[in-house]
Amino acid sequence: MSSSDDQIMQAERRFGVRFPADYRYFLATEGSLGRFVPPADDFLVINSIEELIDVNEAGDFQERFPGSVVIGGDGSREMLTYDFRQEPPPLVLLDVSAQDWSSAIHQAASLSSLLEQFPETGWRWDDPEPSPS
Repeated sequence: MSSSDDQIMQAERRFGVRFPADYRYFLATEGSLGRFVPPADDFLVINSIEELIDVNEAGDFQERFPGSVVIGGDGSREMLTYDFRQEPPPLVLLDVSAQDWSSAIHQAASLSSLLEQFPETGWRWDDPEPSPS
């Protein structure tokens, strides 16, 4: 077992979840991402496994959003977040100042879907598939 596999399992234990297979694969192979993605030219950040716990604790996300795990964002105020209240957990966008799930904006059903669509769509600011409150 690699050290990244061990770190992934430690993070899963910390958050009480099992990360989706495509996200586990991304963490083990790519590790992280932080760049403008053309042609949409929106900035996309996916945090490394080493940053996950600190990022989530800094914003008190588990207290404000039970079932959430922040994995990245737009490099500013918007946090890319798994909603583990659902199975499989979709990815939503939450502003750092949001108070509850009602402000979540659906981004994709999976990390693979997000990475595939992001170059064309960038961040979605409407909510075609609202998360349950």
